[in-house]
Amino acid sequence: MKNKSYIGISFVILIFGIWALPKILNKLSSDDLIKFEKVPDFEFTNQDNEPISNKTYEGKVYVLEFFFASCPTICPKMHQSLLKVQDEFYGNPNFGIVSITIDPKRDTPERLKKYAQDHNATLKNWHFLTGDIDSIYKLANEGFKLYAGENEEAEGGFEHSGLFALIDKDGYIRSRTVKTGENENPIKFYDGLDASQVQMLKEDIQKLLDE
Repeated sequence: MKNKSYIGISFVILIFGIWALPKILNKLSSDDLIKFEKVPDFEFTNQDNEPISNKTYEGKVYVLEFFFASCPTICPKMHQSLLKVQDEFYGNPNFGIVSITIDPKRDTPERLKKYAQDHNATLKNWHFLTGDIDSIYKLANEGFKLYAGENEEAEGGFEHSGLFALIDKDGYIRSRTVKTGENENPIKFYDGLDASQVQMLKEDIQKLLDE
């Protein structure tokens, strides 16, 4: 009888362990993500003429990028990557995407709305933002340290990075370390043009959602 009891108890422990292991691993793996500085306060206007700020995303995990609607080079590729991220977390109310134009003179809310529609950006919490040009450039260059600027010699007239920032529920930039040769080096942002880093981004979004 004692052996049967021990077997029964062991079976229960085993089942509980199988159920709990993914949650434990998620918790442990999320601790591996590096926490950088907090995102500065911002407030701009979205494609529906609504005010959107960093406070809109309090308690949510989100990805942020800088782009412009007439970009002929990297933006279309970046948005193909973001569509994959959108599809992965579609319907999750705790996830969102922020796309901030660096060409606000031309990228009005109406133009951004058409851009979103033309590019199948249907995630409820995907906001395309426009606003004061100086505030946008200050947020990009000083807040995130993601370069953005006008350049007549560049295709489309603007320069910007192809990087995505991942922000956690408390408003901090988060990322991981990657192995380079024999070393583990931190990355602050994810390359939106690199399929392997977009996959890393999706994995890390899930970790933050599970926190």
